[in-house]
Amino acid sequence: MPEVVVPGPVTEERRIREAVCVHTKKIFDSCRDKDCIEDLRVYLTRSSQEAVDRAVSIKAGCAQLLYAYIDVEPVTFNRGFYTVDVRYYYRISADAFVGTVRPVEVTGLAVFDKRVILFGSEGNAKIFSSQAGCGPDSQRLPNTTAPVAVVEAVDPLILGMKLLDVCDCRPCPCQCQWTDVPPAVAAAFPEELAFTGESHRMYVTLGQFSIIRLERDTQLLTPVYDYCMPEKECPCDGGSCQEDPCELFRKVQFPVGEFFPPNAITPRGSSYQDIKSGGCSCSCS
Repeated sequence: MPEVVVPGPVTEERRIREAVCVHTKKIFDSCRDKDCIEDLRVYLTRSSQEAVDRAVSIKAGCAQLLYAYIDVEPVTFNRGFYTVDVRYYYRISADAFVGTVRPVEVTGLAVFDKRVILFGSEGNAKIFSSQAGCGPDSQRLPNTTAPVAVVEAVDPLILGMKLLDVCDCRPCPCQCQWTDVPPAVAAAFPEELAFTGESHRMYVTLGQFSIIRLERDTQLLTPVYDYCMPEKECPCDGGSCQEDPCELFRKVQFPVGEFFPPNAITPRGSSYQDIKSGGCSCSCS
């Protein structure tokens, strides 16, 4: 048995030391989706709405996922299954062209609601922990046995954008169904959003990749080889070490690809990163 055991392939020399019980989250069900969200209304800021009202055309910019609100409820007609409702909040930016002058950058909020049904099993145990503190805290008291929903999503791709006059809008999507924006989402915009009083409205089509799963706390029996001890030493002590810049430059590999053209051109849009880097050159931060 080696003195230091590090993560890696299991060999004959690295035998199992013992079997231990660990507390972790077990994934009971999960799904992945590729949503094409067509004609999503963008609620612009006040100044952006004024620019869009005078604009003759718009050009798509960036889309950034700000927040995802998640709600889990049991399915009454199917035991062990739960509905997961997700509300995505996006910050959309675009360039509004007003006559022949330089385009004006506009920003706004878009919202998309999604629902999936996943298996989350059943559990009736109420879990208490000493980490909750000394007294009964109402926020820490167990009040549900539902599993925990986790949503993994990336910033969406802007697939299309259009500008419509208010009179050309269809009745349903043109009417704002909500005005309650979470404070953290509202803080991502430099000014308040305009929900009424506009003459032009902006719509965007997004492509959203996401993974949704249901988890529960559980105890699992797992084999253990040994304690994992890091081999790498900390190079700096309190920031006192400063590496020679010339020595650091000598470690950089020569960029051959920058001096010679490639033998083949990778098609743009072959992957998510290609589309993201090729279709969006501005910064959403």
